[in-house]
Amino acid sequence: MGGPHGHQLHFHGHSRVHRAPAHLKILALLAFMLVVVATPRGWYPLYGVHLAVLVTVILLSRVPPVYLLKRMVVEVPFVFFAILLPFVATGPRTEFLGLTVSESGLHAGAALLAKATLGVLASLTLAATTEPQDLLAGLARLRMPVLLVQIMGFMVRYLEVVTDELRRMRIARESRGFTARNPRHWPVLARSFGALFIRSFERGERVHLAMLSRGYTGKMPT
Repeated sequence: MGGPHGHQLHFHGHSRVHRAPAHLKILALLAFMLVVVATPRGWYPLYGVHLAVLVTVILLSRVPPVYLLKRMVVEVPFVFFAILLPFVATGPRTEFLGLTVSESGLHAGAALLAKATLGVLASLTLAATTEPQDLLAGLARLRMPVLLVQIMGFMVRYLEVVTDELRRMRIARESRGFTARNPRHWPVLARSFGALFIRSFERGERVHLAMLSRGYTGKMPT
């Protein structure tokens, strides 16, 4: 339980991007995102420049593009909202692909989609080229509050534990013939998530007591 664990987002490699100091990569990501967010909507050639820079970093890291694209599913809510925005926004209307949409909503949706895609892809590249322990060490080196670094460290460490607990609960439900097919089954799922929260909370208390019994004073040993 106490050994080091890899993360599902990390891609093992030995490229220059992998070997770069974690705190410098975090600063580079922050600067890149500030530039992307500050880019006015409608400046699509500049978004292309941002994408070219990001693609260059990905090629240097030797991380397979398919590896990153599979994990960009987290962007689906942003894509859905960006597609919906031209139809619900107000203002002058225009024709686009045979549909009448809001002109301001169309530009806003395109800017949102571009910024979200660049942000998600840049974050996944950082996660794929940096071990979680190195990211935490980089944040500590950047003078992030120690308590926040410790919380994120425990989150990374126990995320797989909680996920595995959820998987066992799902297997237990299915072994008893339960399959969620319609909204009538949602109360059962809600109780399952409630039980998972209680188990996770109790596990956290046990871990904290174990740390205190071993002399924890607010600072983790190096």
